[in-house]
Amino acid sequence: MKAIFFMVCQALCLYLIVCIDSRLDFKWQVWKKTHGKQYKKASELQKRTIWEENLRKINAHNLQYKRGKTTFKLGMNQFGDLTSSEFASMLSSYSVKHVRDITLSAADLRSAASQLNLTSIDYRKLGYVTPVQDQGFCGCCWAFSAAGAIEGQTFNKTGKLRALSKQNLLDCSEYLGNQGCTGGRPSLAFQYVIDNGGIQAEATYPYTMAVNGRKTTHSKVAATVANYKYLPIGDEQALADALATIGPISVVIDASQISFQFYLSGIYNDPKCSVLNLSHAMLAVGYGFQGSNNYWIIKNSGSQSVGWPP
Repeated sequence: MKAIFFMVCQALCLYLIVCIDSRLDFKWQVWKKTHGKQYKKASELQKRTIWEENLRKINAHNLQYKRGKTTFKLGMNQFGDLTSSEFASMLSSYSVKHVRDITLSAADLRSAASQLNLTSIDYRKLGYVTPVQDQGFCGCCWAFSAAGAIEGQTFNKTGKLRALSKQNLLDCSEYLGNQGCTGGRPSLAFQYVIDNGGIQAEATYPYTMAVNGRKTTHSKVAATVANYKYLPIGDEQALADALATIGPISVVIDASQISFQFYLSGIYNDPKCSVLNLSHAMLAVGYGFQGSNNYWIIKNSGSQSVGWPP
């Protein structure tokens, strides 16, 4: 017996006709249950339509992946009911105009790195990197990125790896211009740790996915920062040299593309990414090569269980 399916259409707001594919009913229910999604009746059809459109784009991209036309794979995740613009609105906005003058010399970095002559490095294997932690729907990637960089430098100095408090940065650095769950800058997080005389540990000041307004106490300081500097803008050789000679580095990228929203695996490379419109802070923890492709190893603050790049 041939399978029979129906396209279900429903009028919405008198003017818009929304069509859903009944063949996807089971997948839709599984996806909602997996990610704890619940909608009011009036909004579920709209969310279902967005989810189906994203699924079509994911499948189309993965067909190109199977044909060897791209180096990375996409997968449905907890952001499946968001449009690209809705996803982008969750991210921060970072302008290169705010980069201050204190910049490391690319020539000095090259000189130091050339003595090591490293073709690859992975700080995860060297003990510098704490496990991935999910930031959830709080736009505080800047705090995760900054904390990760400080964790790496603290390990380099003490030989002890200790998760540091993102919540401490979230609650206490607003006076510098950070905006809690609606955006911020890793550099301002570093400046807060300098001003405050340190940052607490995750164990004593855990992440809550919201701004709580709690203040830190100096008696519980787990790590300190003496100074921070920028790398030359857009200089990938300088970034590689800094990774080789310094340790994990806080970086900011353009994460507004749908390819990043649904990235699953592989070497991510989207030519549509901007080098000026930056929106998401992460932690560079190494680099390497696979065949003819050079790549960065980047630690994200997304959930490993749902496909968003960790």
